Amino acid sequence: MSHTLSQLMQFIEENDIKFIRLAFCDMFGVQKNIAIMASQLPHAVESGISFDASAIAGFANIAESDLFLAPDLDTFAILPWRPSEGCVGRFFCNIKYPDGRPFEGDGRHLLQTMEQKAAQAGYRFLLGPECEFYLFETDEKGRPTLEPFDRAGYFDIAPMDRGENVRREICLTLEEMGIQPERSHHEQGPGQNEIDFRCASPLHAADDLMTMRAAVKAIAAQNGLFASFLPKPLQDESGSGLHINLSIFQNGVNLFENFRTDPHPTAAAFLAGILRRIPEITVFADPLPGSYERLGRCEAPGVVSWSCQNRSSLVRVPAASGPDCRMELRSPDPSCNPYYVTALLLAAGFEGVQEGLSLPAAADYDAFARPAGLTPLPANLDEALALARESEFLKQVLPEKLLVDYLGHKQREADAYAAESKPYEYEIRQYFERI
Repeated sequence: MSHTLSQLMQFIEENDIKFIRLAFCDMFGVQKNIAIMASQLPHAVESGISFDASAIAGFANIAESDLFLAPDLDTFAILPWRPSEGCVGRFFCNIKYPDGRPFEGDGRHLLQTMEQKAAQAGYRFLLGPECEFYLFETDEKGRPTLEPFDRAGYFDIAPMDRGENVRREICLTLEEMGIQPERSHHEQGPGQNEIDFRCASPLHAADDLMTMRAAVKAIAAQNGLFASFLPKPLQDESGSGLHINLSIFQNGVNLFENFRTDPHPTAAAFLAGILRRIPEITVFADPLPGSYERLGRCEAPGVVSWSCQNRSSLVRVPAASGPDCRMELRSPDPSCNPYYVTALLLAAGFEGVQEGLSLPAAADYDAFARPAGLTPLPANLDEALALARESEFLKQVLPEKLLVDYLGHKQREADAYAAESKPYEYEIRQYFERI
């Protein structure tokens, strides 16, 4: 829904909204924000709100530290977990230089540009994330522990599943914020949960995912729990994935319809493009050293393959009809920056369409056995970095500054992880409370 500034200011006054949070995503998928008084929103829209970008890893150096947040008025939502009196609103923002140029590291702008390019060619997309997370107990001081909230398993119910009421509260909160949850359930790991919401345009869906992650953490905290989106918080249990469902439309027609019996050549080429580039994209889709402890086990793919329903494949095309027809990518994890990953997937698929790329044969067998002839995904962050540095595709799609800064930071993370005698303990110390 589109909003004008005057409509929003009237709504803000009528609903006693006193504070506005201007939110954005850093290069590494972590949401940041600054709070302004509601009366300052017109100034924020007209001139932007400056912040010290040198204090955020990968954004700027101390000699050129000023960047500006420009709120996207169509992303307004009230934060239901904040007090109802003097309540808090939120906008997602684009990031700009003082002269108005887009900041190269701004994933929202990158994704907007990619959507516009596809629209000019006559295509539009719908994206639906399926996000897994863990709920952990907290100690007497409210600090997170590694004790799962329950010992339930896949699709269990109460009393084994102790997360039912927390998921219910999260879903109702998301509805209040204009997001429509479709499914929620207990996942395979102890204390592991999943919430899926309705597909939307790629930018909208990425914003919704950032909102969902914030809501999950806030509602968990209100229930005395800690929510973790770390890809592998428990060594011997299932990792958490971020399955990405994508549909491509032309002239209002979903091109993934009837894919099993009569695959549309454009949808096939789109899928083939993603398969070709996913090893190079993996450093963005699976960005932490511990991300690679998840891949290749517990239903997380380890090789490049596709099939119509086989859940051991990297990409599957689920049994569905009408608008639900789609491809599902199963390798990303929820610690990623969803704007970067989505933009790269669209670029890879669109490249496949432009080249009329042929789709390889379906892997209708157990891909976890790593049969010969299938390309493996990177086995660790160092391998992912090496592929990314050699990738002409990444250099064409991403601004040079973004790519250089991101890969440099990730190399430092990989080196620090490799130097540790107890890498799992290091991962927990470094990322558990942040992700």
